[in-house]
Amino acid sequence: MSENKQSTRLHPTRIDIPAEARSQIIAVLNQTLAASLDLKTQTKQAHWNVKGKDFFQLHEMFDEIAGELEEFIDMFAERITALAGYAYGTARMAAANSILPEYPVDILEGMDHVTALADRFAPYAKHLREAIDKTDELGDADTADLYTEVSRTIDKRLWFLEAHLQVSEMKGENGSGNGGTATAKTPEKAGVR
Repeated sequence: MSENKQSTRLHPTRIDIPAEARSQIIAVLNQTLAASLDLKTQTKQAHWNVKGKDFFQLHEMFDEIAGELEEFIDMFAERITALAGYAYGTARMAAANSILPEYPVDILEGMDHVTALADRFAPYAKHLREAIDKTDELGDADTADLYTEVSRTIDKRLWFLEAHLQVSEMKGENGSGNGGTATAKTPEKAGVR
């Protein structure tokens, strides 16, 4: 989120968290809101376009994950406004401020979608853990708790996604030819920061 007066503007409130801390917390929350909206739409992109032998199972799983993300989006936006901030939640705002890479449009097969989503859930999960620490340091245990709640679910969803990939990765079936050594990409190798 760009650091301008708009991204951290505050409304009058009686909440006892100092304005300077609230501004920083709101900036983190707006960054999360953007990434959450982006991740939800990318998950729906997979839901709509998945093909292959696992179509039904993946189609249903992607839709369920997108529904969970929708709930988190609302929770993050409402926390921003509870702190007397302004939630930046349009599609254009999310696209401009998301930490996630754009979703590939040249894939159809189920496991390619699973891989693409796993490659996005991992940095999102990292962002959530960093936000737990940041909001806790700023004295907002409630927001840190919100992040903790979401983080547990996102880690579980990343596990579900990776469970579809791990056997073939461990067998070296993703073109690595390493004869059984795990080939899962680290976030750094996958271009994730």
